[in-house]
Amino acid sequence: MSKCRNLLLGAALTALAAPAFADPLGIGRDAHPDEIAAWDVNIMPGGAGLPEGAMDVWDGEQVFIDNCAACHGDFAEGLDNWPALAGGGGSLQDERPLKTVGSYWPHLSTVWDYVNRSMPYGNAQMLEPDEVYGIVAYILYSEGLVEDDFVLSNENFGEIILPNNDGFYIDDRAAVEFPKFTAEPCMSDCKDSVEITRRAADLNVTPRDDAGLIVSTIPDIMGATSEAEVVPAAADAPVAQPSAAEGPDPALVAVGEAAFKQCKTCHQVGEGAANKTGPHLNALFGRTAGTVEGFRYSRQFVAAGEEGLVWTPETLQEFLAQPRDYIKGTRMAFRGFRNAGDAEAVAAYLATFAGDGS
Repeated sequence: MSKCRNLLLGAALTALAAPAFADPLGIGRDAHPDEIAAWDVNIMPGGAGLPEGAMDVWDGEQVFIDNCAACHGDFAEGLDNWPALAGGGGSLQDERPLKTVGSYWPHLSTVWDYVNRSMPYGNAQMLEPDEVYGIVAYILYSEGLVEDDFVLSNENFGEIILPNNDGFYIDDRAAVEFPKFTAEPCMSDCKDSVEITRRAADLNVTPRDDAGLIVSTIPDIMGATSEAEVVPAAADAPVAQPSAAEGPDPALVAVGEAAFKQCKTCHQVGEGAANKTGPHLNALFGRTAGTVEGFRYSRQFVAAGEEGLVWTPETLQEFLAQPRDYIKGTRMAFRGFRNAGDAEAVAAYLATFAGDGS
């Protein structure tokens, strides 16, 4: 019996020592090449794995408006809580950076793959490869990375290098940040002085009493609370309405500022405004079209200026209603405000930037 038991034990040990799948289990089959290809959807940074296809910026704009603009805006500037896809250049060091295709994403292949597999929201994977190329081309144009006659295809895909291509680095938090977080925390005398820099009333979050007055309790630097003082609510003070000579209606300006969000991807206004994909719009009214120094206009825009087009609130509104009809051949991608009142409001908003902003 002992000898038989030893033989069985030896056979068991031999079986355990053999390769794990030395003998087929007789279950399943080899995957077919087309099945493997269906799962192998990786798009590499250089463009390897892309399907054949192509589309230019203009056709891509229409595909973008039909499938993407409802969430991301006509110019990829973002709407409501939906993210912007363009803009934010140089903002990664800011307290609240704007992370977009141009400012943050390192590889265009990630953009193509994400749009192809995940968009449009709620109806993913309904786009044809040509349409995905068109959407990505339009995003590149909105970032000012390509011209309006650009055609994106699987053949030239690898030639596009995004601005933040070299902006990522190896995670070094264990060496750089962890020591700061594990150090002994300061529990007393951590600052030389403590100052009150702002009140909740400034943010309009302080409740008011029945008389509409704000009750403010202000702690001193030792943490004690002074007697409650009643201060008039600034919002209740009468607001003088400006006359026509003083400037445009503030309410209309506010509407225009909101509508101008569609323009901010390409145009800057205010202090330090510079030319981007489009020229800056400071001191616009009274200026001959196509004359901002340092900006390369299309020949159609230059010709319009030479023929006497001068920007006024009226000519701007006509232009913003149908830009491509107003100046035939303009490179500006904007198709016109859908709401006619937005053009008037934007004109009012731009009128507040009468200086050159320098």
